[in-house]
Amino acid sequence: MFQRFFGRERYANRAITEALYAQIVAAARQTVFYSHWNVPDTPLGRFEMLSLHMFLFQHRLRGESGAAQEVAQVLIDEFFLDVDHSLRELGIGDVGVPKRMKKLAKMFYGRTAAYDDALERNEHEGLTAALARNVRPDAGAWAEASLLANYVTDARSHLAAQPSESIVSGTLTFPAAKEVEQ
Repeated sequence: MFQRFFGRERYANRAITEALYAQIVAAARQTVFYSHWNVPDTPLGRFEMLSLHMFLFQHRLRGESGAAQEVAQVLIDEFFLDVDHSLRELGIGDVGVPKRMKKLAKMFYGRTAAYDDALERNEHEGLTAALARNVRPDAGAWAEASLLANYVTDARSHLAAQPSESIVSGTLTFPAAKEVEQ
């Protein structure tokens, strides 16, 4: 009896995790980022956009307790498992994966600190510069970085309006990138 009960709970939690992660990935893969805003449609470009959306999710749940805190941790674990899996799909061997994972984790946490700082200071220029530096490091001037910064600000507000109870039950939405104007 206990096994059945706990088995159902684990399945329900897994379904919530998968639903939230799928929504984060879908937001990160919005076509406009790659087709109109010149985010590189490469493994690294996709990592940058997924990292950005994972940051927005984590930023929304920061300071929450209980189930929200647990969901935030499970989703960050899921994110890094997905990155690990992607490296392996790209042909990185067992020996090279830990080294690259360490580098990507350092990149992720460095970016989240920069984005968080700019958002907390409400500095559009700082956020734009951080996004340009991370998403298009070799591009020089990237005009669309301002559009992406507007999207991030809009997404933060959009996520803040969603009740925590809804999020921890598996429902999360991000704004459409095309709705953000410069």
